[in-house]
Order: sequence, then structure tokens, then C-alpha cells
Amino acid sequence: MKSNKIIFGITTLVLAGSLMFTSCRKRDKQEEEPDQETSTASDNANMENISSDMDAMGSEAAETGTVGEFRSSGTDMLSMAPGATVTGFGSSTITVDFGTGTTCKDGRTRSGKLIYDLSQSTPSTSTFYRHPGFKLVITSQNYVVDGYSVTIANKTIQNTTPLSVGGQTVFTGTNLTWNITANISVAKPNNGGTVTWTCNRTKELINTNDVQCYHGQTLPITWNKAKIKINGTASGTNAKGEQYTVTATDLIRDFTCTPSTNYPNRHPFISGTLAYKPGARPTRLFDYGNGGCDLNATVTVNGVTYAITLP
Repeated sequence: MKSNKIIFGITTLVLAGSLMFTSCRKRDKQEEEPDQETSTASDNANMENISSDMDAMGSEAAETGTVGEFRSSGTDMLSMAPGATVTGFGSSTITVDFGTGTTCKDGRTRSGKLIYDLSQSTPSTSTFYRHPGFKLVITSQNYVVDGYSVTIANKTIQNTTPLSVGGQTVFTGTNLTWNITANISVAKPNNGGTVTWTCNRTKELINTNDVQCYHGQTLPITWNKAKIKINGTASGTNAKGEQYTVTATDLIRDFTCTPSTNYPNRHPFISGTLAYKPGARPTRLFDYGNGGCDLNATVTVNGVTYAITLP
């Protein structure tokens, strides 16, 4: 009986040791396999870019009737790249039609239509993007960018600059600002899944005091001299089916920055961060840098940083 007790005790110790060893190995294995997934954070950055480009085209079309930062040739509203037109300037609806496929000055191929509704501004005399109270509602028809199919459930941009600036030839002291809300979904190419994106953002023309860019309420903003800053939040579902949240902090886009020699009108974000939290996984910090005019960015996960080249 005593011998049996000894054997039982030894067996128990062996089993306990085995379980502890297995548990330790499991923990070690987890520690040896850090979370290296960055594709969903890059997907979100792509959503930021697609949304920002729609804003940029709308702001320019509403100011001048052109989208000169995106057209491939010409200077008037009809001399777009082959197959693309801008119609409706001076009315309550402006349509940018890229036809069945147009390569723009930023190197991206677009097809379909973007429709900009200017009829909901308050006061109704706020007819241009620079006017306080101006409101722009964006919808789309079969809009595709580089194979990414974009569906806009709703997207609204409203000028939130204080009304006191209206009528001044050159406004100093306060930057022009806009509020942006959107509900967008993007189907990735090659059956890569669908990303949904709902946002609430502020957009600020941070060089409003630059007379080369902003010329007062009576003249159009010179957008190729503009510098904008974006802050706010977003949420949605990524291509892996996870719910996510993201916080944008001081994203800067400088339209004088052209880091690509092949595509001189591609203007990336050059500083600021996106704190992207996918499901229960750790936050991915997408960092555009410190203001250098380049296509470099980083994604940091659990203290490990990965280099990214912006598309």
C-alpha cells in the first residue's frame, strides 16, 4: 500500500510537471510569434486616401469647375484625360464622369461617376467651398479607383468656419474649417474582401493666411498651394471581418509635395498618425512621418515597427 502511494505521488508529480512544461511551451510559442499583421491598417490608410481624394476633387470642382489636380491634360473643365468630363459648374449639381476608365495626373485609374450636390448650403448664398455654411453631399455611380470599387452610402462636407469671415477680401487669424461625415464601403480587387468605413472628421486649411493659397471670400482657393490637416475618428469592418476603430491625429496633406517623379500630382499625407484597433488585437499605429515629402510610412504593432511604402 505504501509502495502504491509512492508510485501515485510520483505519477502526479510527473503529470503536473508535464502540464507545466506544456503550458510554458505554449506561452513561449506565443511570445515567439508576435502579431505582424499590418495589411488591415494599410487598408484603412487606403480608405483615408480614397476619401480625401473625393474631398479634394469636390472642393476644386465646387470652387472652379475643374479638377486640375487630377486631370491628365488641359486647363478648362472639359479637357480632362480621355473619357472624363466635369459638368454642372454654376448649378446645384456637379458631376465628375471618368467614363469606363481614365488615368489621372496622380497616376490612379478611375472609372464611373462622382456626383456633388451643392443645394443644401445654409445660407443659400454660400455657393462655394470657401464660404461658411457651404454644404457638399457626395454620391457615386459605379466609382472604381485602381480596381477598388467604392460605394458611398452617404458623404457630407460642411464649411464650419465662423460666419464673421464672410465678405472679407483676405481673412486672417482663423483657418477655414470643414466637418466631414461619411459611410463608405470598398470592395478590394481580386476578391480581397470588403472594407466598411464610417467617419466623423474635421478638415482645416492650415495655410489660410498664405495669400498664394487663400485669396479671400470672393476668389477661389488655389488648391495646388493648399496644406490641410485632418483629425477625427472612424470605425467599420475590415476585410477580415473584424470590427475596428481608428483615430486620426493631425494628418497633414501638402499639395505642394510631389514625391513621385512618375506621378507629380500624387500628394500623400506627410505627417500625422492613425491609431487603428482591429477587434481584440493590439492597436496598429500608422505613422506618416514628420513632414518629409516622401512616400514612406511605418506601422508599429506591440512595439515592433514595420516600414511601409505608400501606394
